[in-house]
Amino acid sequence: MTLHLIVNLAIALAACALLYHMQARQVSFARRVFTGLGLGVLLGAALQALYGAATPTVTATTAWLGIVGSGYVKLLQMIVTPLIMVSIVQAILKPRKASSLGAISVLTIGILIATTAVAAAIGILVAKLFGLTAAGLTASAAEVARGQYMQDSLPTVKDISIPSLILSLIPANPFLDMTGARKTSTIAVAVFSLFIGIAATGIAGKKPEVYESFNRFVHVAHAIVMRMVKLVLRLTPFGVFALMSKTVAGSSPQAILNLIVPVTALYSAIALMFCVHLLLIASIGLPPWRYLKKVFPVLAVAFSSHTGAGTIPMSVAAQTLRLGTPEGIANVAASFGSAIGQNGCAGIYPAMLAVMIAPTAGIDPMSAAFLLPLLAAIAFGSVGVASVGGGATFAALFVLSAMDLPVAPVGLLISVEPLIDMGRTLLNVNGSIVAGTLASKMFGQTDSAIFYSDAEIGLDGDEQPG
Repeated sequence: MTLHLIVNLAIALAACALLYHMQARQVSFARRVFTGLGLGVLLGAALQALYGAATPTVTATTAWLGIVGSGYVKLLQMIVTPLIMVSIVQAILKPRKASSLGAISVLTIGILIATTAVAAAIGILVAKLFGLTAAGLTASAAEVARGQYMQDSLPTVKDISIPSLILSLIPANPFLDMTGARKTSTIAVAVFSLFIGIAATGIAGKKPEVYESFNRFVHVAHAIVMRMVKLVLRLTPFGVFALMSKTVAGSSPQAILNLIVPVTALYSAIALMFCVHLLLIASIGLPPWRYLKKVFPVLAVAFSSHTGAGTIPMSVAAQTLRLGTPEGIANVAASFGSAIGQNGCAGIYPAMLAVMIAPTAGIDPMSAAFLLPLLAAIAFGSVGVASVGGGATFAALFVLSAMDLPVAPVGLLISVEPLIDMGRTLLNVNGSIVAGTLASKMFGQTDSAIFYSDAEIGLDGDEQPG
């Protein structure tokens, strides 16, 4: 261990000590997350400036930081399956509203797909305004290899069909899906949990004593799982700090400068779609800025970790503890939103790529003959890629192959993939929260007292000073 590495780690430990001190003094959860985010950016930028990206010192430092950052993400992923199961089952058992939850699930999926189509339209518009084109972009060896990988993956994506998609959502082996073995495991677990809840309510009248025993078991399991969730979420400021440090330190400024126009265009489209999300919140009578304040910690984790599925526990906690959304609806929105109708990965990103690549194939990307099929492909693809996984990569493959466009140019953005994935994931997660909030409000199940409360409730459930 070199002296430089020891100094870097000492600085990181000092930052963590500050975050712990803030927690001991009961500083609000949002402020601690924001502080962790800022400290991570500062440390990452300092490492970048002093040593440069991909140097041995930076690699070693980020490896140690990965224990905190990646470890935090793994803990989040660990509690996803039990959280979804006990929350959905309990949501059905207590009010016995299985049919209502089913209707809410359909509405939530509809909102996710509709907003993805809107996101695609925004991506097309922004790509046109920025004059984006893949012509003239140079490719390094890594980008050529990425393009070849895209080409090799194309047959898998072309095999997607609606029947195969529907079948992929049905858990033939629910215990296998509990391990996260498939790309649709999260949705499959939610479907299995719905079946458990419905089956349990079916014996309530015939075998009340068995039903009550099962109900008590679910209640106990729910209490234990929620305690696990609280313990993990208390680590959020530390996780955000480590993740941001690693991301900023490992980014290549030169690669970002080379692709500054498409990166700026992508983030402009993300910002516009985020405003659409806030308009949807306002359309149901809820103040957008209050909503934004309450979901900020979740968005910070989504941005720094760029993992949508890993934020499910935080998303559920924010919706239930801060937005007043019932737990069952929150879990449905978070679990389905992690794989279906992703506004950033399946909406904006493939739309902009299609507009960039079309001119290289001699196609006018602004013609109605191109745009209408493109929007249809994106709407279907936002559901279809759930059965394949891979997020934005396979969403782009699906849309480009459906439009008969070359897929190899997608590899040209590999050098800035971590940077753009941060924004895409943030938008995906916010889209799922917005879908849950809209569905809850439309069905009259939002607890307004919680949404309008000025008490600072941490995502670990503790009330803190503002």
